Amino acid sequence: MIVKWRAAVREAARGPVATHALIAGCCLVFVLGPASGLNPSYGTGERLLETGGAYFRRWGVVPDELFTGSGRALLTPLTALFVHGSWLHLLGNMLFLYVFGAMAEERMGRPAFLCFYVCTGYLALAAYAAANASSDQTLVGASGAISAVLGAFLCLFPRARVTSLFPFLLFLPLRFPAWLVLLFWFALQWLAAHRAGSGPGVAYLAHLVGFSLGFVYAWGRYRRTTRVRRSATATEGDSQP
Repeated sequence: MIVKWRAAVREAARGPVATHALIAGCCLVFVLGPASGLNPSYGTGERLLETGGAYFRRWGVVPDELFTGSGRALLTPLTALFVHGSWLHLLGNMLFLYVFGAMAEERMGRPAFLCFYVCTGYLALAAYAAANASSDQTLVGASGAISAVLGAFLCLFPRARVTSLFPFLLFLPLRFPAWLVLLFWFALQWLAAHRAGSGPGVAYLAHLVGFSLGFVYAWGRYRRTTRVRRSATATEGDSQP
């Protein structure tokens, strides 16, 4: 029994620990925060809306405050990576991180993957804030960092196959090459960014910046090494974007 337990521990230690830790951290922060509705300390009704708004302004990125020189404001692109506005927001981001993060982490290594995730996520949110410097709308979520993971995945595993559900194909699960799915996703973000207004909504620009940063980093860092060319995916190699 002890031998089996030790073997299980060693096997878990070889897995995508950083990816799982990031997912666990985001889920924990969300459950303890006001948006989950599970923490009674934030109250209900009008009080929940007030405390929730204050919570997001404290931990999220407010573009017109980010470049004022305040140390607290300069930390918000980091803290905002672990804050999500709704269950749907959280689950959508964590699904993409779970699917694409494991193989990217395996290729980069845990410390490098964590550094990559945090740095690209910070830069993606900061770029969005710089482009909307006069906005007082709060920006939260890990989508900028996860978009960077998608960009890196495209560069590192272009021939991997992923399962996708497309509404215009009656949600039939179909398998496509990763490069096709991810370029299609990027094109949708590009079109949405050009149609988005300046009010609250999805920060498509952060997605585009994150994706581009991830792809450029992976290309610059790993272009001289052997690429993974297998057509089969790993256990977490299927996605439903």
